[in-house]
Amino acid sequence: MEQHVTEEWEKFSALLSKISGYNEAIGLLHWDLRTGAPRKGAEVRSRTVGMLSGESFRLETSAEMGRFTEFFSRPAIMNQLTDIQNKIVKDCRKEYERSKSIPPERYEEYAVLAAHTETMWEAAKENNDFASFEPFLSKIVDFKKEFIDYWGVKETRYDTLLDMYEPDLTVKKVDEVFSRLRSRLVPLVEAIAASPNKPDTEFLNRIFEKDQQEKFGLFILEQMGYDFDAGRLDESVHPFATGLNPGDVRITTNYLLDNVTSAVFSSLHEGGHALYEQNINKELVGTPLAQGASMGIHESQSRLWENMIGRSLPFWQRYFNDLQQHFPAQLVNVEVEDFYRAINNVSNSFIRIEADELTYNLHIIIRYEIEKLIFNEGLDVKDLPAVWNAKYQEYLGITPPTDSLGVLQDVHWSGGDFGYFASYSLGNMYAAQMLNTLRKELPEFDEWIAAGNLLPIKEWLTDKIYQYGQSLTPSQIIEQVTGEPLNPDYLADYLEKKYTELYKL
Repeated sequence: MEQHVTEEWEKFSALLSKISGYNEAIGLLHWDLRTGAPRKGAEVRSRTVGMLSGESFRLETSAEMGRFTEFFSRPAIMNQLTDIQNKIVKDCRKEYERSKSIPPERYEEYAVLAAHTETMWEAAKENNDFASFEPFLSKIVDFKKEFIDYWGVKETRYDTLLDMYEPDLTVKKVDEVFSRLRSRLVPLVEAIAASPNKPDTEFLNRIFEKDQQEKFGLFILEQMGYDFDAGRLDESVHPFATGLNPGDVRITTNYLLDNVTSAVFSSLHEGGHALYEQNINKELVGTPLAQGASMGIHESQSRLWENMIGRSLPFWQRYFNDLQQHFPAQLVNVEVEDFYRAINNVSNSFIRIEADELTYNLHIIIRYEIEKLIFNEGLDVKDLPAVWNAKYQEYLGITPPTDSLGVLQDVHWSGGDFGYFASYSLGNMYAAQMLNTLRKELPEFDEWIAAGNLLPIKEWLTDKIYQYGQSLTPSQIIEQVTGEPLNPDYLADYLEKKYTELYKL
């Protein structure tokens, strides 16, 4: 690399490091807001988050950023850069070109609103009070619509939001894969509903002490390979993971006394996110590449650990005895096979994060269709509860009795994360396709899980996925790992095989 190029790269790296520092501080403040910060301080804290977000945004869209990305995008300069450096430049230039027209003060105003709206959502959910939340959510939606005009409308306005979480994802692509998936899952759900082979689930809803739930969750996370010297487990209204840097990746869960599996599977889910973030190559720290390739790839890891490993029979052949030791009275006389069938019970339910693997995707399709209505058809925020309930009746045959069990259940919209939900089902598809390859390359997969030997699986995932962070695109990762593009049939095949055996169809 020529001397002047080296010097410019050092200056560029310093700018990126400064942005990374701001974003880490913002992430820490968000974590604090959602893990017990006093509510009376939330409004001032939200302004602090907004101020820092505004400063980070100003750097990302500054003339200096524009100059650097233009310079490093010149063919003669690109040839002197590594593949990683070129990917950094490409991602920074995309974000710069996309957002440079947004006035920084408008973005800062939005960031303040989003931070405060999450706090308002918590109160609204707790009190089943959509009316108090509606004005804040309406402002969030208005900001998103305004920003879409700045970002540039793709084939549809909603495409612009999908691209934020999964590069190049469009309504057309999602409609196609969801249609293929739905055509195979709906008949399976109907066959299960007609099956007489229903599991007993009563023992899952006994009273399970919170402190023992927490101890078991910590134990399982340790077994997965989650590094507690680089993270911690806390409690929040809605479980989440926050990757501040690979050495500080925090997760939360929520404990329900009458539903022991809720915290177990949310810990596995968020633990999957955390393993990804903790094992990103340290050389990427301080750059935009020190994060997951996309939310779809990120969700593939959380869903893989939560469901394809965590809801498998081999997993509980190893860990059910440990769970019984934490809850001897509640699980007395329960056999591991009965527990396995119970945790995979298929039923139409109100809460997405507690849904079974099969109907979960219908929960996602509902949210995806509602978001399309908001941004492509002009659905008004005040009408969300009615539309939500109608969609649940249409897809699952149930109507939420309260908004807390309906439109208020998810945190995502309060933070402006429209376009995110499709990533969950994409994650399921990526995960099933990766699982197919994982089983081929690690034929001892089930035996290792049954023996509690989870670290070789973590090492395989680190080698194939985690270490790369965002240095590879989602399509590069899925093709590098499996040898082919994303194919939703792997998920349908996995679910059909599993549930046909469970329900003796």
